[in-house]
Amino acid sequence: METLYRRPLPGDAIAFASPEGQRLFAEALASGGLGGYFALAEQYQTQSDPAFCGLGSLVVALNALAIDPGRLWKGPWRWFSEELLDCCVSLEQVRSEGVDLDTLGCLARCNGGETTVVRPEPGEAAVDALRAAVVRASRGPGEVIIAAYDRVTLGQTGAGHFSPIGGYHTASDHVLVLDVARFKYPPHWVPLPRLVEAMRPLDPVTGRPRGWIAVRRRDGDHGVMLSLACAGASWPQVARRLREALSWSWPEDTEVAAVAASLVGLTEHCVARHAETDDHAAAIDQVLGALRATEAHRLASAVASGTSADATAALLLLLARVHRPGGGRLSDALTRLDAEAARIPALAAELDRLTAQSEALRATWSTA
Repeated sequence: METLYRRPLPGDAIAFASPEGQRLFAEALASGGLGGYFALAEQYQTQSDPAFCGLGSLVVALNALAIDPGRLWKGPWRWFSEELLDCCVSLEQVRSEGVDLDTLGCLARCNGGETTVVRPEPGEAAVDALRAAVVRASRGPGEVIIAAYDRVTLGQTGAGHFSPIGGYHTASDHVLVLDVARFKYPPHWVPLPRLVEAMRPLDPVTGRPRGWIAVRRRDGDHGVMLSLACAGASWPQVARRLREALSWSWPEDTEVAAVAASLVGLTEHCVARHAETDDHAAAIDQVLGALRATEAHRLASAVASGTSADATAALLLLLARVHRPGGGRLSDALTRLDAEAARIPALAAELDRLTAQSEALRATWSTA
């Protein structure tokens, strides 16, 4: 089998470590175009799988933004790595198909980020929009731009690709692409208008142009136990089930026990994380104890048992979080359940995470 060691950059890309690349870096640093670079440089890594450019880029962004995943990586350490990005789409699917722009935005929101997903408009408006976003992100740490682009348009080999933008050189209108496929291309400077053109070809998966994602940190949402998951289904299937369960479609005279029973079929999509240390196990025990002492768990235990009852109770409390008060019997019951959970900090943190994840999926729900 033929093996490869990197590729030469095309002519209009300027290698980061070249004399010209170093000159651009020095001038960009002096002009304030690298305010976000150093946080990214601390976390810049090579994607761990040829199909993980999106996940690798997002890991760089989340760690650069100092977002606490609230989950263990290895040993006692909480840290983002690609295998932790298991919301919205399964790792197996990413490995075989990659991710599209909307799914990457979903993954960012599911893991503590606030995001803006942008696709290029026709004409120069797209160039101006990306330039404004890059300039804003380059002023200092706090926002990361991840570009989604077609490599062929840039004269590179391959197809769709993701990489973070590390900086901006104002005088030449170049951006620094921190290519996460470092086994293939080094980080490099490219003209910003050329990058926009590389965003215009349609992604064959979505039938829409690529673009970019602006990722910012969202405070809170640091649960230690509960998470929404695909559990072997396609995410559109899960999204459809969640939409039906959480869309608040029951009449106000519905008994809350009947609502709990309807959620049992979704329990495989509300999973508990594995405890790898004694401290983490103790934190999970605290959450479980709080959850099992609630009225929601009492209702769930009437229709399910064991971990299924735990997951049913958590989903019922999630529904209580997102329901629209209507003044009827069911609404009053859910409001009561929500108020009880809100008084327990450990449980409230878990519901913060589930709520953030469910809100992140709303765009998927609308098209599922």
